[in-house]
Amino acid sequence: MSQEEGENHMNGYKGVLAIRDVIWRTRGAIAKLRRNFSTTAAIRVSAALVLGMLCHPAHGQVPDGYVGGMARESASGKPVAEVRIVAHNVDKGTDLFTVTDTAGMYKFTNLEPGRYDVAATKSGFQKASATVDVEGKHLTRVDLPLEADATPANADVSPTITKSNAEPLTDHEKQLLERISRLETRLAAMEAKDKDGEQTSADGKPGSASEPLTASLNPADAATPEATPAQQTAAAAAPAAPAAKPQEPPAPSIPDALQSPPPGPKVDNDTPFAFGDFSWRNGTGRGQSVFTTKFFTPEIRFDTNFIEDFNQPRDHTMGGSTEQFRSGEFQIEQASVGGDFRYDNVRGRVLFMFGNFATTTPRNDASFGVGQWDLRGAYKYVSEAWGGYSFPNVNHGLNIDAGIFVSYIGLFSYYNFDNWTYQPSYVSSNTPWFFNGVRIQWFPTNKLKIEPWIINGWQSYAKYNSRLGLGGQILWQPKEWLSFVFNNYGMGTDTLNNPNVSRIHADYSYLVRYFHNVENKGISTMAVSLTTDLGCEYGGGASCFKNTANGLKTSFAGWMAYQRFWFYKDRHAITIGGGSMNNPGRYLTLLQPINGADAVSGSPYFTENFGNPAKMWDATINYQWMPKQWITWWAEAGYRHSNVPYWSGRGGITPPGGNTGSPASYVCTNGVTSAISNFAPSANGFLADNSGGAVSASCTAQYGSNFTAWQPDLKQGQATISGGILVRF
Repeated sequence: MSQEEGENHMNGYKGVLAIRDVIWRTRGAIAKLRRNFSTTAAIRVSAALVLGMLCHPAHGQVPDGYVGGMARESASGKPVAEVRIVAHNVDKGTDLFTVTDTAGMYKFTNLEPGRYDVAATKSGFQKASATVDVEGKHLTRVDLPLEADATPANADVSPTITKSNAEPLTDHEKQLLERISRLETRLAAMEAKDKDGEQTSADGKPGSASEPLTASLNPADAATPEATPAQQTAAAAAPAAPAAKPQEPPAPSIPDALQSPPPGPKVDNDTPFAFGDFSWRNGTGRGQSVFTTKFFTPEIRFDTNFIEDFNQPRDHTMGGSTEQFRSGEFQIEQASVGGDFRYDNVRGRVLFMFGNFATTTPRNDASFGVGQWDLRGAYKYVSEAWGGYSFPNVNHGLNIDAGIFVSYIGLFSYYNFDNWTYQPSYVSSNTPWFFNGVRIQWFPTNKLKIEPWIINGWQSYAKYNSRLGLGGQILWQPKEWLSFVFNNYGMGTDTLNNPNVSRIHADYSYLVRYFHNVENKGISTMAVSLTTDLGCEYGGGASCFKNTANGLKTSFAGWMAYQRFWFYKDRHAITIGGGSMNNPGRYLTLLQPINGADAVSGSPYFTENFGNPAKMWDATINYQWMPKQWITWWAEAGYRHSNVPYWSGRGGITPPGGNTGSPASYVCTNGVTSAISNFAPSANGFLADNSGGAVSASCTAQYGSNFTAWQPDLKQGQATISGGILVRF
């Protein structure tokens, strides 16, 4: 026999001895369990012990770990069947699922070593969970006590799920289950004899009830271990002993790995909204930070896109959106770094903003045109910056924060990683992404937030006129699958250079997750959202409802709806939806950057006067692949339509030679502003001013017959396809 063969033989012999040792220890553990539990419980627990100790990987395999245990009622200690168990790998963000059997037992095999959050949910009970560290070749027992809940937070979890997405049983495991079945039969016979008081057979020899129980990894092995030569010699030399009740070998204590851990944490019914997982909501990011400390939780975001506009504007410039800016190019929309700070109830958050957002969002704020200091330049690289204090003992919490904070008017998040689609409809894209002021977050219950705002104005760094704006949000989430968001705004005078115009706005969203089974490899989750908006401006020449002698109709009415389907354990998703708006007065219609125009300069090529019409609608289909909790790959197709020319056409919206002069002036076809020719726009728009060719005539008179008035190429429709990568740590 070669040295290698000898080593293999020795390893095999040691393996057999190890298996026999496990079998004898199992018998002792079973004996101890029989003295302390009922017959049925002993059988079930013994089966779990045998399977746990014997299901070690063969020599040379990857040393995976195992988790198993029992779900039981906290009050009575009775096992609970059909409990959904989730093992979440904290390091990799992956999940495995199974369901307890009729004895309340469950198991996970072939787990990669690491930290896991093990959670149990069942209708009628509160959620129970525990965090454990799984080691290779090691069984970790996690018992999960369940407390009854009169109003279960997980009512949407089906109690009839019976299939686990753990790996299918191997032939080796099937053989183990056959051995366990034989053990259960043997134990049943023992219990029957014990009940009748039969401890020995009729001839006085020890009965089968006292024979050692064995199980083998090899189905061909004998039911009892073969005696060694030394044992046979000792047995032959020993005198015959009188018939007596044989003594059972001492029962070893259950290994630490199989001891029940301390009861897992109860469902958090104190912290607001901690009773459920709301990461399915549109506008709510999924996953957790890679790491956190007692003082600081970092946050890093990257958003890169490629958008193709079928209008093919030659200047690659797109308008009318707060998400899509350049066509046919790779662009970094957002690159952000920051995080959350907290210490001794003092809290704060800062998130710096770089990329397209640093320019495209501030340009829509006209308030910096009031007075001095370049507030737009001061704040352009900050999307959030606030500090405050938390009062945890006021109901379920009270926070008071001051600074720049995000707005959820329009449901969608400012950050695209958190959203169901990349390009939202108008009631989101055209409404505020941030506020500057004070917010008070009050949580009277763990399912309700009431949040008043005292702010400078409608998405404004400064105050437009004499009054601050007031608003607030009510967020009510009575169930994990149901959410209501109510936003209101008023009192603000948000029209530049017109202090008599006031604005009011209401934005209400409703979200329902009506199907959820993340075990499914087909459709795993389905949810729908609906958002409705109503608002208007009044006073100073504006009227809310109709044209009157005192003002022209200036209002906003819109809606958007989205249906989302998640697939293959929520790793893929498809969202279909769209919406519309009617905005006479155009005060919430985004101004295109024609010749570099912004909210302060305005543009004579697209006026925003009281009564000017703007009716638009859109439709979108979006696909997302989410292989990890920190990344989303996405692709999207959409179409947007306007009743007036609005979207960039092939000719673009940039004058010949680039932006020229003041955006508030007309430009001639030679790329020179028409202001030099002493033509002043009347604020009635190009069609009115150029009636009879007045603007063109001024350009011709100044620069010759080859030059006329330039105008942007605007279309009523825009079709796009786009894709990109979203990352958040």
